[in-house]
Amino acid sequence: MKVFQTTLRIAVAMLLLTTATLRANSGETPHEAQGNLIDTKEEINDYIKHHLQDAHDFVFYTSGTTGTHYGFPLPVILWDGGLKVFMSSKFHHGASVAAVGDNYYAVDHGKIYKTDAEGTITYDEHHHATNAKPLDFSITKNVVGMLLAGLLMLLGFSALARGYKKGPIPTGLARVLEPLVIYVRDDIARPNIGEKKYRKFMGFLLTVFFFIWILNLLGLTPLGFNVTGNIAVTVCLALFTFFIVQFSANKDYWKHIFWMPGVPVPMKIILMPIEILGMLTKPFSLLIRLFANITAGHFVVMSLIALMIILKTAFGPIASTGMSLVLALFISVIEILVAFLQAFIFTMLSSLFIGMAVQEHDHH
Repeated sequence: MKVFQTTLRIAVAMLLLTTATLRANSGETPHEAQGNLIDTKEEINDYIKHHLQDAHDFVFYTSGTTGTHYGFPLPVILWDGGLKVFMSSKFHHGASVAAVGDNYYAVDHGKIYKTDAEGTITYDEHHHATNAKPLDFSITKNVVGMLLAGLLMLLGFSALARGYKKGPIPTGLARVLEPLVIYVRDDIARPNIGEKKYRKFMGFLLTVFFFIWILNLLGLTPLGFNVTGNIAVTVCLALFTFFIVQFSANKDYWKHIFWMPGVPVPMKIILMPIEILGMLTKPFSLLIRLFANITAGHFVVMSLIALMIILKTAFGPIASTGMSLVLALFISVIEILVAFLQAFIFTMLSSLFIGMAVQEHDHH
C-alpha cells in the first residue's frame, strides 16, 4: 500500500509539472489563452514530436505573449575541417544562422547543416535536407540525461559501498539500493546464468538495469529527456549485450549454432542459417522492445495532456482540464511501473542470452 501511495504521489508531481510546461508552451494561462501558440491538432502533434526528439538546448517555458523561450543552451561541438565549439544559443532555437569563423551553420529538424549567411537549406523530393553535415559531437539533451544518470549511479553505488563498510546493515540511500541489487542478483542473474558464472556478469547487469530505470524515470519529467526512446541509445545497449554474449560463449554454444548435435546432417545444414539469424534477432528484439515501449508511453501521456487544449472549445477549460488530468494521471502511474518493467525485461533477457551462451551441455 505504501509503495502504491508513493508511486501515485510521484505520478501526480510529474503530471502537474508536465501539464504546466505544456500550458506554458501553448501560451495558455489558467484563466485564458494568450498567444495560442499551440492550439490545433497539427501544432500539438508537432510539439509532441519535438518533445520526443533530441535537442541542442533546454526549453522550460515559452512566453505566450512575446514568444520568448526560457531555458539554457548546450555546447555544440563540430568537426568541419577542424574543431568548432560554440554554444547553441547562436542558433536562437533554430531561428538564426550560427557564424563560426568563415563557416555558417543552421539547425533543421534537430540536425546541424552547413549553409550560407542567409541560412539556405535545399531539399530533395522527399523533403530531406541535402546540405553538407559536419561531424556532430555536441552535448545534447540526451547526452546530458545519460551523464546525469551515470552521476546518480556513481553516487548511489558509492553510498552503498560506504554503507557496507560501516556494518552489515545498510543505512540511508543504501537501504533503498540493496533490495534492488539483491533482486537483480537472486531473481535475474542466478537463475538465468547459473550459480558458478553469474558473478562475472553482475557488473554489466546492474549497470544496465539501473541505467535504463533511471533514464526511464527522467523521461517522465518535463525536462524533455527521451534517452531510452532514442533508437541510437537502445542500439548501443543491445550491442553491448550482443558482444558480451559472443565473446563469453563457450564451444557448446557455437556447436549448437553451426553444427547442431544430435540431429541428421541434412537438418544440421538447414538449421545453421536459422540459428545464425536467431543470433542476430535477439539483440534486435532487445532494442526494438525498449525503444517502442518508451516512445509509445511518452506519446500517449503527452497526447492525453493535450486533450485540455483540443477539448477546450467543446467542454470548456475546467472540464477539459479535469478529463485530461484524470486520464493522464492513470497513464502516468502505469508509466512509472513500465519504467521499472522495461529495465527488468532488458536485464532479464540479457542475462538469459548470456546464460544460453555460457551454459555447459551434457550430450550423453
